[in-house]
Amino acid sequence: MTARKSWRRVDGVLLLDKPTGMTSNAALQAARRLYSAAKAGHTGTLDPLASGLLPLCFGEATKFSTDLLAADKSYECEIVFGISTDTGDADGRILTRSPVGFSAADLELALEGFRGPIRQVPPMYSALKRAGRPLHELARQGIEVERAPREVCIHELRLDDFSPGRCSLLVRCSKGTYVRSLAMDLGVALGCGAHLGALRRVAVGSLQIDDAVSLDVLATLAEERRQGCLLPADALLQSLPRVLLDEAGGERFLHGNRVAVGATAGRCRVYSGSRLLGLGEVDADGSLQPRRVLGGLDK
Repeated sequence: MTARKSWRRVDGVLLLDKPTGMTSNAALQAARRLYSAAKAGHTGTLDPLASGLLPLCFGEATKFSTDLLAADKSYECEIVFGISTDTGDADGRILTRSPVGFSAADLELALEGFRGPIRQVPPMYSALKRAGRPLHELARQGIEVERAPREVCIHELRLDDFSPGRCSLLVRCSKGTYVRSLAMDLGVALGCGAHLGALRRVAVGSLQIDDAVSLDVLATLAEERRQGCLLPADALLQSLPRVLLDEAGGERFLHGNRVAVGATAGRCRVYSGSRLLGLGEVDADGSLQPRRVLGGLDK
């Protein structure tokens, strides 16, 4: 008979380098078991096709897991030209094959049309829902529904490599951007069709893939070194300004009360000494309102 898993409180953020072929939830659960963490969550899914940066939250850090959803993301991707698929990626069924005859200069010219604010139709093979059902479930049943185009922003679109039939790009984009849609639309613009051959996420906000660790490496570490891979909960909040309260102000904040701070209006991370108290928002009159409050967590 297998012994029951003993879960414990673990607080912090793990920057995981997710492997290709694994769902974000499967990666989360694997990491959770390695830490025996009682509470865990991720900061937004990364497609099974994709590898790369998947920030995971444990314990009190899960209160901030949604704060990275609005962050810009950066990807390295390979686009294959001349072949379109029903999923827009390499796992899909081939729909068309077309000759490829454009140059690197033609590609650079086409890329210019995708930089900055653009309107993008979400792919059917996505986690977006219609009447409570994910679009990818409908797509697998051969059902296609109309999707309204959405405005996204491609902050950076850099051509890193080009060879006949394929290219490598660095894409830095706003939330809600689908790189597979970018690949398909680029294929249409070049008149040959295209699909996403490979995708790797290399940054989420200020968090970088160079600081991430793989599940395989985590599994080999002793417990102390594994704990050392965790970042503090405020690693997810570094883009927000820091507001420091005295002891009395900190107590008021922790009990859900407003505190006069005179800081610039907007969302902020709140501390008393070195202790992270939570997430707040400063009103136009300089009054700090608690939004998410932590308990018993030191920075």
